Amino acid sequence: MNRRLYVCLAALLALAAPVLAQEKSQEKSQERSIVVASTTSTQDSGLFGHILPLFKAKTGIDVKVISQGTGQALDTGRRGDADVVFVHARPQEEKFVADGFGVKRFPVMYNDFILVGPKSDPAGVKGSKDIVAALTAIKSKAVPFVSRGDKSGTHAAELALWKAAGIDVAGTDKGDWYREIGQGMGAALNMASAMNGYVLADRGTWLSFKNRGELDIVVEGDKKLFNQYGVMLVSPDKHAHVKKELGQAFVEWLVSAEGQKAIADYKINGQQLFFPNADAPGA
Repeated sequence: MNRRLYVCLAALLALAAPVLAQEKSQEKSQERSIVVASTTSTQDSGLFGHILPLFKAKTGIDVKVISQGTGQALDTGRRGDADVVFVHARPQEEKFVADGFGVKRFPVMYNDFILVGPKSDPAGVKGSKDIVAALTAIKSKAVPFVSRGDKSGTHAAELALWKAAGIDVAGTDKGDWYREIGQGMGAALNMASAMNGYVLADRGTWLSFKNRGELDIVVEGDKKLFNQYGVMLVSPDKHAHVKKELGQAFVEWLVSAEGQKAIADYKINGQQLFFPNADAPGA
């Protein structure tokens, strides 16, 4: 090889080195990332904005969140379009695992649902701790109620509460007063605010919601309003491309002392939004 050719090749390699290094860095970054399908409340409440930077600082793993209703998030996991599912509808979560789509369900945290409605309270339920009695009053007075209608965990909880009240909102008892919108929690709260209606909400999203208008909490504290969250690694046996080690690292961090503290530390205006309970038996 003559000297001139050698010098040219060396120069080309020198020019290519930063590009190659950047490509390797990008590849490494892509490898150190996972997709988490999660309920809208963990995103809309700001929880992920608080905990994910802490997780990345600890592990170097990037987390991309697909924010959906719980039913959609579980479907995303079933298709193998996520590595981890983090939702809040325990019966559906347990079926997800039983059907082989999830490796194991871990409890992570809880908060509660609340009934939100107009400060004028046309149903006359404000201050009650009996959600079934409140829903019965809303139905009997035919005042507007906004339902997410999106197969989310909150929607599932709402339907279970109507059933407990003996009210068939999908059939004989459905009327113009019951408005299904097929959208997330923020949209449902906005709709309730616009029409002075009632809506079942998770407390985390409510505390971070800005467009309250004349809305206020009217019913809270009923044990039926308990809201548990769980996390599951999507099964690598069903979907070989699932990033098992990285996904499991996220699951284990959430239920670790460090992850549980990060969840507990997240507050808005001094109010804690989620309460860690990874060690609670039967949660």
